[in-house]
Amino acid sequence: MDARAKRLIVNAVTFGRVPFVVLFMVLAATHVYCPAWWWAVAATTSLAVAALTDLYDGMLARKWNVVSKFGAMADPLMDKVFYLVVFPTLLWLLGRQPDEAAHALVMLVFTVLYILRDQWVTFLRSVGALFNADCGANWLGKFRTAASFPVACVIYVYIALHPFFLPRALIYALEAVLIVINLWSIVVYTRQYMPYLKRSLN
Repeated sequence: MDARAKRLIVNAVTFGRVPFVVLFMVLAATHVYCPAWWWAVAATTSLAVAALTDLYDGMLARKWNVVSKFGAMADPLMDKVFYLVVFPTLLWLLGRQPDEAAHALVMLVFTVLYILRDQWVTFLRSVGALFNADCGANWLGKFRTAASFPVACVIYVYIALHPFFLPRALIYALEAVLIVINLWSIVVYTRQYMPYLKRSLN
């Protein structure tokens, strides 16, 4: 298999995140109105597959030595699609449960923070690109992504099987950890790109 075919496969895996997250949204909503267990299983499976695409696209790109600037730009975009579809879906699901009103508020803060953080980092990278900076994700950004996908799966399982499976305290703890990581990431990226921000303002 030549390098072009390998790049096509890697990019297909990357962009494959989109149909699976949209499918998750549809299946999760279907489970609400048709509460059969298989809808929840199908939604969880779709969400897990979407999460795995983030693991395997980078792994295949490195294994086949086809890492590209296009892939480096596409992967964060697909991550944003994941967040923009999955977290609002989880928020909607929580909002439908009367005993999860406070939890829905936490998820609202969680979701807004994720979206604002991504917009801010995108802005910082754009400023850095003006000065030919290395705009790849740093280790904290990669860790944030790697942690967010499985936690999203756990939160959905909690919602779909509530209150019979996972304790609410565990879900709150996971969400709190991700909120801290998000805030930490904002600080780290801002410090990393501060020289370029200063240069652009002069």
